[in-house]
Amino acid sequence: MIESMTGYGRGEYAENGLRATAEIRSINSRFLEISVKLPRPFQARELEARELVRKGLQRGKISVTVQLERSDEMLPMRLRPEAVKTYLSLLQTLRELTGLQDPITLDHLLRFADMFELVEDISEESEHEWQVMCKAIEQAVQSVKEMRRKEGAELQRDFEQRIAAIERTLSYIEQLSQQTIQETREKLRAKVREVLTDESKVSRERLELEIVLLADKLDITEECIRFRSHNKFFLETLRQSDAPGRRLNFLLQEQNREANTIAAKSQNADISQAVVFLKEELEKIREQVQNIE
Repeated sequence: MIESMTGYGRGEYAENGLRATAEIRSINSRFLEISVKLPRPFQARELEARELVRKGLQRGKISVTVQLERSDEMLPMRLRPEAVKTYLSLLQTLRELTGLQDPITLDHLLRFADMFELVEDISEESEHEWQVMCKAIEQAVQSVKEMRRKEGAELQRDFEQRIAAIERTLSYIEQLSQQTIQETREKLRAKVREVLTDESKVSRERLELEIVLLADKLDITEECIRFRSHNKFFLETLRQSDAPGRRLNFLLQEQNREANTIAAKSQNADISQAVVFLKEELEKIREQVQNIE
């Protein structure tokens, strides 16, 4: 089953007062490009996060964002003594300037939130936090893969329908080609009969051979056979290969080559028009293949 390179996935994991959330966004790219945004204390773990994503996704431009939340009892807080002294001094000065007699209480000081600060140092205790984030990342990878599979299934149905239309058009082209070859032979024989007499020294056998050779130049049977072979391999690749994008691109190049050869050999306006349809369908497929992993 093919996978699209476009997708979005979200993973969430909670344990022991910790909650990690990971979001992954993926768009198409020729290669695998992963950008990771982690909470500041864990930025040194970026390479490890990349490897987690790389295990599940082979191609695409991928952005990963991870957030970590702690319950109130898990928040590593500490007091800033200098800030406490500064605010207390300011309150005392304000009390003297205003002539207030009420005492300064703890409630007054607690209004200044920056007397406290979060401790964000990476330590042995943060290893558990990192494992919680890893589980969220793994869930997000599976989520984005599921979305990419669903879009890939839609693309596969579209490809199969277009290949079927191409097959029908090839049959139509082959039918027209046989008619064209027969008509060309008859026209050439008629012209030969007009210019030749019984006394002519020109070999009739030689002329017949030239007619056959010309008809062979117009024959597109081999091109249609090769085209159908590429169609067969294209469908097999869709159904069997992992990460088939590059191989499908190669097959499309070969299909276009056969279409161009058929157009060059064509002496029939209807065939030329049918080839235009083939190339239009191949271009639509090519645009969509760029989004396949």
